[in-house]
Amino acid sequence: TVRYVRMRLYRLRVGAIVLAAVVLVVVLIVIINLLSSGTGKEPPGAALNLNFDESAYIRGALKDPSDPYKKNAFNQDKSDSIPSDRNIPDTRHSQCKHQSYNEHLPPTSVIICFHNEARSTLLRTVASVLQRSPTHLIQEIILIDDASDDVNDGLFLTQLPKVKLLRNDNREGLVRSRVKGVTFSVAKVVTFLDSHCECNVGWLEPLLQRVMEDRTIIASPIIDVISKDTFEYLGASADLQGGFDWGMTFRWDTLTPHQIAKRKSPIEPIRSPVIAGGLFAVNKERFEETGKYDLAMDIWGAENLEISFRTWMCGGSLEIVPCSRVGHVFRDRHPYSFPKGNGETYTKNTLRTVEVWLDEYKTFYYQKVPYAMGRDYGNIQERIDMRERLQCKSFKWYLSNVYPDQRIPKDTDNKPGHLKQGVMCLAVLSSRVTMYNCEAETKTEQVWTFTSDGKLKHSNLCLTLLLGNKLSLLACQPGNNEQGWEYGNEGQVILVHPNMCLDREGAMLEMRVQPCSRGKASQIWKLV
Repeated sequence: TVRYVRMRLYRLRVGAIVLAAVVLVVVLIVIINLLSSGTGKEPPGAALNLNFDESAYIRGALKDPSDPYKKNAFNQDKSDSIPSDRNIPDTRHSQCKHQSYNEHLPPTSVIICFHNEARSTLLRTVASVLQRSPTHLIQEIILIDDASDDVNDGLFLTQLPKVKLLRNDNREGLVRSRVKGVTFSVAKVVTFLDSHCECNVGWLEPLLQRVMEDRTIIASPIIDVISKDTFEYLGASADLQGGFDWGMTFRWDTLTPHQIAKRKSPIEPIRSPVIAGGLFAVNKERFEETGKYDLAMDIWGAENLEISFRTWMCGGSLEIVPCSRVGHVFRDRHPYSFPKGNGETYTKNTLRTVEVWLDEYKTFYYQKVPYAMGRDYGNIQERIDMRERLQCKSFKWYLSNVYPDQRIPKDTDNKPGHLKQGVMCLAVLSSRVTMYNCEAETKTEQVWTFTSDGKLKHSNLCLTLLLGNKLSLLACQPGNNEQGWEYGNEGQVILVHPNMCLDREGAMLEMRVQPCSRGKASQIWKLV
């Protein structure tokens, strides 16, 4: 009997130990899931200084009481009403929540330049970095005040953890301010942000992981949209890459079906020919080795194209990392002044980029922007010498290997003409795109122009694809794939994305796009 009791007690003790172990494992699993699920404030970062008076800071901002859009080109009243720790939707792909990252990621110096930024948006930018980043991965947040009217815009924020301030006595612009921040920084990785952003949950680790894996990579997040009117946070498409037209204007290109099919996973980094330029992480040493920025560029404009071409052509690469999401307030105009004028400054910066990096392809820029010919862009010899020293590749290599989908202008570009099939010509009659006798008196209704930026224009309108493969004339829009046409070598008029051809259909001569069919008579056009 005693032996039986002892055996029962032994079994009970073993059972209790096993049960305790199971409970401990379950608790650990729950904790891990909570930490990885993401709520908009996780993983935990540094709390804001409890002595920081957010309301007083925002109330002290300069603003125009008669027009909330005047000073910042967004609704400042709405922005000022939103707290710095607001919840925003987690816009990442669901697979991102289960990604793991190296335990020894390098910390980063976050560099934010601003000039007369609204205090509420600047505060939310800084607060989102602190609140949605692992504390040990933020070495410092360096604010560069580019001669704002009120020194306290940045000075008061130094009460927050890890925030440091540098101030320019005179207006220097984005390029020189960022380089100043890099020089002051101490981390091995620098991360640039604009001053009207909100970092989302888990934004930092994916960027640092890619830079750690390959020091030649510049890693950019997917840039979500913060409405300039309501400040609603909206997720952006993950199927985009950066591009440009031959006027050197940045645009977003939709990934082609072929590019999407090649991706192994929806969260795989996207190789991007160009980055938007406002938000990215880069190895500091690599950034300095490969020319930093062109310090002769003024204020803002074209610096993203210059660093993009230079990175690719000089042995690096650009990536958009889908598991990193950062919201950005996009505006319709620049709220700040350019000492030499917006157009003049942007043209100078663009010319420096074109003359250093585009080689023989710069002729396409001058065809698109003829007024830039002969404009002063300063001395570029130092940048040319740097390109030679780094043994950078040609722009032809860049187009062939990095941006093969970029349309190269042809001899037919910007030359008005008629598109003929036999005795019939493509025409516009009563706003309807159709066919009409080429010998008719209404020849002006039959004049079309292939433009150097890939449009097919009639007068000042562009041929546009509508639903149901139908066509119409609408206002021309940069980067609109439904307006992207080219004249093929075999006489086809091709809608580049998604590679469809202009076709006439039936006795009513309806114009549509159809899958391209080599030799099909209704798809062959003679440009005269």
